[in-house]
Amino acid sequence: MWAKSLICLHAFTGAVLASSRVPLDRRQGGLDAFIEKETPIAKQGVLDNIGADGKLVKGAAAGIVVASPSKTDPDYFYTWTRDASLTMMVVIEKFRAGDKSLESLIHDFIDSQATQQKVSNPSGGLSDGSGLGEPKFNVNISAFTGSWGRPQRDGPGLRASALISYGNSLIDSGKKTLVKSNIWPLVQNDLAYIGQYWNQNTFDLWEEVQGSSFFTTAVQHRALVEGSAFANALGETCDACSVAPEILCHLQDFWNGTGVVSNVPSNGRSGLDANSLLASIHTFDPAAGCDDNTFQPCSSRALSNHKLVVDSFRSIYGVNKDRGAGKGAAVGRYPEDNYQGGNPWYLTTLAAAEVLYDALYQWDKQGTLSVTEVSLPFFKDIVGDVTAGSYKKESTEYTSLTKAVKSYADDFLSVVQQYTPSDGGLAEQFKRDGGDPASAADLTWSFAAFLTAASRRNGDVPASWGSSGTKVPSQCSGKTVTGTYVTPSPSPW
Repeated sequence: MWAKSLICLHAFTGAVLASSRVPLDRRQGGLDAFIEKETPIAKQGVLDNIGADGKLVKGAAAGIVVASPSKTDPDYFYTWTRDASLTMMVVIEKFRAGDKSLESLIHDFIDSQATQQKVSNPSGGLSDGSGLGEPKFNVNISAFTGSWGRPQRDGPGLRASALISYGNSLIDSGKKTLVKSNIWPLVQNDLAYIGQYWNQNTFDLWEEVQGSSFFTTAVQHRALVEGSAFANALGETCDACSVAPEILCHLQDFWNGTGVVSNVPSNGRSGLDANSLLASIHTFDPAAGCDDNTFQPCSSRALSNHKLVVDSFRSIYGVNKDRGAGKGAAVGRYPEDNYQGGNPWYLTTLAAAEVLYDALYQWDKQGTLSVTEVSLPFFKDIVGDVTAGSYKKESTEYTSLTKAVKSYADDFLSVVQQYTPSDGGLAEQFKRDGGDPASAADLTWSFAAFLTAASRRNGDVPASWGSSGTKVPSQCSGKTVTGTYVTPSPSPW
């Protein structure tokens, strides 16, 4: 979404926020005070960007999540399936945590997606599912027909996960019939799409590289795993879900021994990409252990990769001066990035913090923390005399390590605090040297990313998606399942 298609790679250059943006907040009041102040601003920032009542997105259809109110330099006044789904996952999480005022908005979103799934577009239509891979639409839910990097195959999986989360809450409330009429048809289509197309090329979430994407593969696997359980709960079947083990097998191909090569082919890049941090937080399962195969946040793989990705930005951004190894830093998309000047992003810096908050939750839940030869370099940056081993929750070593990780995670939030304007607005980026907000203003994903990072810091986590039951096959295959697609027609809520 955010950036541009491969065709439009250099279409937007040099754009910054209007000079009327208020001066930067220079860390006044401490991190806790900043989070307390920013949380309602971020929530309102999300709501302001969702039609039809969002005050910054007039003209957007009900339930449509608009990427940003910005219409020029860059024009993000569209809805992307990926971003909308990630945003609604946050909204649904808040609803499930007790904010019932959000339910009508969730209903609007589901109804909008029932309409959107039926829209023929340059990627195709619904009859063979191909149109579900279309990345973005106009805010009135009509097809965007301009040149773009398409298809992008992460959207269906992310949307399915969001709808399953809400659907499960309705099942728990005894509303299975409503779920079967209003939610299952949409989820069924998205799961069928994954089963049929997972092994074909895709543009990555930054819309620049075509091939295989770590992020896309990870979220596709999650969707099929939880989709299978969702179907069973409804008395339905999910033929597509049978390929989940094959997708998990493919996910292992992105691991090179020390880090994740986020896109294959890498197009001449190092392969280090915040795509991998986002994959870990969006497939975080609070009921899971430190599973390397699904790159859970507390896994040795995720931590080793975290170090490599963050370190790749330390020397290239002026704002990271004096932020050496073991200190939180501003994080961008990938070190070779030059879009809008190749700046740090708020949401990727927040993701670096969230991985660590997730890991802390998992260690606390299982009562042990293991330092392996793979994760040792990560831990050495923050606790210099650490050695490989397994440390129980009652030990002084465990206390020392988790305290250091918590402080390190907070460092990343402090970076965001330092470069957040005093009005709390979160743009897409902040300048790599001066730190001023840059690119699209009031980015919906930036606000959503802040909300999840703050929630994880507070120990609030989403429901399990069942990752602990997944196993990697002894031999990979490219098996796919041809999908059957239905025309959704939800009943009144």
